[in-house]
Amino acid sequence: MMVVYAGILDLVLRDPSWLPHPISAIAVFAKLLEQLTERTQLAGIAVWFAVVGATCGLVWVSLWLVEGPWLQVYWVYSFLAIGSLDRHAMDVIRPLKSLDLPGARQAVAMIVGRDTANLSEREITRAVIETVAENLNDGVVAPLFWLAVAGPVGMAGYKAVNTLDSMFGYKNEKYLHFGWCSARMDDLASWLPARLTAAMIWLVAALSPGQSGLQSIAITLRDAHLQPSPNSGYPEAAVAGAMGIQLGGTNVYNGVVSYKAFLGDDRNALTWRSYTPMRRILFAVSTMAVLMVEGVFWWR
Repeated sequence: MMVVYAGILDLVLRDPSWLPHPISAIAVFAKLLEQLTERTQLAGIAVWFAVVGATCGLVWVSLWLVEGPWLQVYWVYSFLAIGSLDRHAMDVIRPLKSLDLPGARQAVAMIVGRDTANLSEREITRAVIETVAENLNDGVVAPLFWLAVAGPVGMAGYKAVNTLDSMFGYKNEKYLHFGWCSARMDDLASWLPARLTAAMIWLVAALSPGQSGLQSIAITLRDAHLQPSPNSGYPEAAVAGAMGIQLGGTNVYNGVVSYKAFLGDDRNALTWRSYTPMRRILFAVSTMAVLMVEGVFWWR
């Protein structure tokens, strides 16, 4: 019951501020190593191996030293993001619901990299749904996939890979070469889980009133590959099809306009109410993934 216990802890405790988080430690270590390098491609590869290797090694040694299941539960809980993902989304939705657009803009700036000062309710809601859909893979399904493959060490390794991509995997002057390895390895590690996430969204949509599993499949097959990322488009397109909404479009990053292809058809308006079906998808897919991985450990 290791995975189920960890999932319950994640929903109940989320990520309390008083508890040091392993992801923060990974980020601090990676930043320290970055500051010691010349940001070449070779240095980026070395940093990637150092951070991922140290993370996996730390978890492996801790499990070797400490007997019993509860440390395993702690590591799995620490690397899951179901509760925190919903909390951050609700921090944006609550001010939207209260017609507090400035408060919603401030809250959404905490979870996205785009400029938020002039976003409308529609664009704020789009940012929330895109973030939750993408992180349904990065923060839930993919870590659980690698937990099933290689235990808590594999889960920790994936989270290190994903953290390095979020820090260095940018195609800009600063990180184009240094972040190459981080971006490519995250693409590889997330490739299969992203498609599994989309498939689970199809199933949830097929079983949910007001959503369409067939439309979710159709939009995924039609639009997912249009995104610059080889993976993020799959859960986002599946959600767009399931909910009958349109994601993607124009974003502004530090004053620079960026355009991403549209995902889905604009059949239903994007308002704060749109998070309710997204929330059902989040919890349903997360529950399904937790139970599937628990079943894998039980079978073993």
